[in-house]
Amino acid sequence: MNREHKRQMYEKGYYKTHSCQESFTCKVCGWLVTPEQAGTGHRNHCPNCLSSLHVDIEPGDRSSDCGSVMEPVAVWVRKGGEWAIVHRCRRCGALSSNRVAADDNPMKLLSIALRPLSQPPFPVEHIRELSDLLAGQ
Repeated sequence: MNREHKRQMYEKGYYKTHSCQESFTCKVCGWLVTPEQAGTGHRNHCPNCLSSLHVDIEPGDRSSDCGSVMEPVAVWVRKGGEWAIVHRCRRCGALSSNRVAADDNPMKLLSIALRPLSQPPFPVEHIRELSDLLAGQ
């Protein structure tokens, strides 16, 4: 990589307009992440554990000073049916949303999606009681 190309990489907005062809090692699980199988030119999370790093304030700007691990905490469905992962920063609590990539671990995605059902905010034993109350019985 020559100096001019390296300088361009650190200019504001570079990653918004240029695909990332660099491989990296996940800071959480140690997986070697390569961009080839992602189905997108903007690989920003590990396909194995779905973790990311807090490097952006706005997508692609690389201007965050935090640099901490972004944990996958939820999934949601975008308009058109595309899934996205919600990440929360371990250090500062910032939230971000990232598209699901083609090579993401489907079991990990499902486990995140089903987490609210496996850990409800109320005792499951009282569902019958609550439904009877709502029905007016």
